[in-house]
Amino acid sequence: MTWNIEWFPKNGQATVDSVSTIIQALDMDLYAFQEISDTSMFKQMVNDMDGYEYYFLSSWFGGLAYVYQSDHIEINSIYEIYTEQPFWRPFPRSPMLMELTYQGQDYYIINNHFKCCGDAIMDLSDPWDEETRRFDASNLLIEYINLHLPDENVIVLGDLNDVLTDVYENNVFQTILDDEINYLFADIEIANGSNSGWSYPSWPSHIDHIFITNELFDSFGNNNSIIQTIEIDNYMDGGFNAYNEIISDHLPVALMLANDLDLIDNVMLPQNYYLTNYPNPFNSMTNISFQISESENVNISIYNMNGQLIETIVNEEMNPGSYSVSWNAKNVSSDLYFYRLTTGNKTGTNKMILIK
Repeated sequence: MTWNIEWFPKNGQATVDSVSTIIQALDMDLYAFQEISDTSMFKQMVNDMDGYEYYFLSSWFGGLAYVYQSDHIEINSIYEIYTEQPFWRPFPRSPMLMELTYQGQDYYIINNHFKCCGDAIMDLSDPWDEETRRFDASNLLIEYINLHLPDENVIVLGDLNDVLTDVYENNVFQTILDDEINYLFADIEIANGSNSGWSYPSWPSHIDHIFITNELFDSFGNNNSIIQTIEIDNYMDGGFNAYNEIISDHLPVALMLANDLDLIDNVMLPQNYYLTNYPNPFNSMTNISFQISESENVNISIYNMNGQLIETIVNEEMNPGSYSVSWNAKNVSSDLYFYRLTTGNKTGTNKMILIK
């Protein structure tokens, strides 16, 4: 997940408390942050969360950081690229590359924060034109991957400070978009969709991106893979104004690759069964939808992260068909929960995130 957290902590301890709750509730394996300002408070926040570790440079610091679940991910190496002075123009903050192993596979994650601002017109004759600087940064990332990581699972993410939908001559990502054989912006449908799903509501625009190499195309094409702007503001009293005041002006963008960077721990039901919930994340109330193909006893129960039963919301004989039941979570706190459907000897389990 990529998250520009706008000079953390934007609103002091209120920001720390909110971000800590969100990180643990989302329960993702890896977070790539931009705009960390107070490294001491950031360290303390992560140290107070069981099972999480952090990384950022201790010397010159450009605001980039990683937070990850140490029992899920094995870190092989973390370093910056394009650190020399000639590259300070395209990269005011050097990209941070993490080499990791997850479930037996190696991945290369490159966290970025491109130069901001500009006039939406790319002037290639001016090397200090903001669009030109982002264009050059994009091309340098591709050069690095092609040279050093040609056959690896690479995920590039961050606040890239420009949209994917500009006309060709002004599109700073044109080289990546043109190379459909080797690269794919996983969030292209978000960029082309309603502005309600964009990562930077203040403008509004979608400027936080994730692109992948072709080694990951099959995983991303799996029906269980997800790319999503996490609209945390929808689950806060006061909406985006409250989110912007306490946390950030950017919303995070998250990628789940089936069998890889997994958000959903699902024991697969037979093909003629179905289990999901919406909304997710949710505030207080969510609807769990499911389908069964034969008459049988159906049990749907809610569990917390420790496996303790919270509530059984269905336990009855049901006929074949599609159903939806609501769970009111008003009496429990923000956290990650599991809901389990059991029918005879078949079981399916999914995660859901409560944010109050």
